Amino acid sequence: MQDYLTKVMAFNGQFRIYVANTTQLVTRAQQIHNTKPLAAVALGRTLTGTALLSAALLKTSGLLTIKIQGNGPLSPIIVDGNAQGQVKGYLHHPEYDWPQNDLQSISLQQAVGKNGNLAVIKDLGLKTPFTGQVPLVSGEIGQDLTYYLAKSEQMPAAVGVSVTLKQNFDIKSAGGFLVQVLPGAQPKMVEKVEKRIENLPAIGDLLAEDGSLENLILQIVKKDQFEILTKMPLNYSCNCTKEKFAKALASLPEKDLATILNEDHQAETVCRFCGKKYFFSELELEKLLKLK
Repeated sequence: MQDYLTKVMAFNGQFRIYVANTTQLVTRAQQIHNTKPLAAVALGRTLTGTALLSAALLKTSGLLTIKIQGNGPLSPIIVDGNAQGQVKGYLHHPEYDWPQNDLQSISLQQAVGKNGNLAVIKDLGLKTPFTGQVPLVSGEIGQDLTYYLAKSEQMPAAVGVSVTLKQNFDIKSAGGFLVQVLPGAQPKMVEKVEKRIENLPAIGDLLAEDGSLENLILQIVKKDQFEILTKMPLNYSCNCTKEKFAKALASLPEKDLATILNEDHQAETVCRFCGKKYFFSELELEKLLKLK
């Protein structure tokens, strides 16, 4: 089933809700990076959170980057997203695994690290990207994104992200929600929605049933209390090109580029987001060096 994100308005304009099924794109990320189970969960939650925040914070263009730098072995985690539902990401230690190798014992707090920062960079095509940064409050991703929205975006909201694994540690389901309180929302209604979110069944179980996001929406609002605004497909998508890597090589100090040319006579670059390799011949390196 195609991953997608649904945006709804609820309770007569008091709440805006985003729900996403990201099972396929998280599976794709696991395959690309060959992640161990705990790393797959950490990257999958961050990919899901990035898809949700991109939908909520970007208009029709721009790029949103989430960087999580904790004091645990999985950090840093870096994920990009855009308003078209495209996300990509990587973590520096995909090989790290939970010592107990037990599905029930998976916890991200120690692996990501509670001490550290979460940064969100929004590139809206202006001269300077907007960067907001907050300390990590849990290392579990969802709570950290909720805290970021409150402190840096002044957006009262709740974020929940989930990745569940099969017994063989492949991805079983992935998805999440972002519930935004809009201006004018009644305090009693806010309290009511907060209680519903607190009592939500496991997101992974809801999505694993049939992949439909309606099950998740109906746990937050009743059938006659929301209106679907948009549905958008989600994909793991990388826009890397050989030209971009050529620019990166050309930006190296002349001495370093000359060393590569004289000692290796070639260069191979690898995209961290998708694993694609780009080869540069001796002649191509000579051309780049002449541009210095």
